[in-house]
Amino acid sequence: MSSLEKTGNNHLHHPTLSTSKMLKKVFYAIGILFIAIIAFFAYGMLFPVSPLWNVSFSSDGIDVSVEYSQPSKKGRLIFGTEEEGALQPYGKYWRLGANAVTEITFSKDVLFAGELISAGSYRMYAIPGPESFTIALNTETGVYLGITEPDYDLDVLRVDIPVNSGSTEVETLDISFQENSGGILMTIQWDTVSLNVPISNP
Repeated sequence: MSSLEKTGNNHLHHPTLSTSKMLKKVFYAIGILFIAIIAFFAYGMLFPVSPLWNVSFSSDGIDVSVEYSQPSKKGRLIFGTEEEGALQPYGKYWRLGANAVTEITFSKDVLFAGELISAGSYRMYAIPGPESFTIALNTETGVYLGITEPDYDLDVLRVDIPVNSGSTEVETLDISFQENSGGILMTIQWDTVSLNVPISNP
């Protein structure tokens, strides 16, 4: 066989080798991307930007607890109009937290802002306004993506709670309980907005 023929045969093999090397590089890049995505989500679960929090309180035979994720202000306008670029615009659904839905649980039947609510767990959300927030309880629980609006037909209660605007700025969303005359007072605070919701025996 001539040297020319040998050279020609060698050239025939080069494209196959190049394709193989290219495929290896592609698979290597995909592997790195896959590992990076897993690391990103693992970091988010271990060190969430808006950590999951659970607060509970007992008084006058009532046990109540709330599970929610705590977002922080971070210099942003939280409540306001869409034109102002508010994070949570007036008149729009708000999960009352971040990440998963906010859930509230009652050990017994209670009066929630004066309205009768049966014992159990509920999805709790809000619709903010400049003068008052609508607080709603909904039977659709166990939902992780709280950004998704609920099935409003499953609402069991909607009440308007006046806004107590104060000069003290609260950096991280806080839901707390304290004893109140005749029951429990749930306070929701974020930025300069504070809401008080009375919970008592029927």
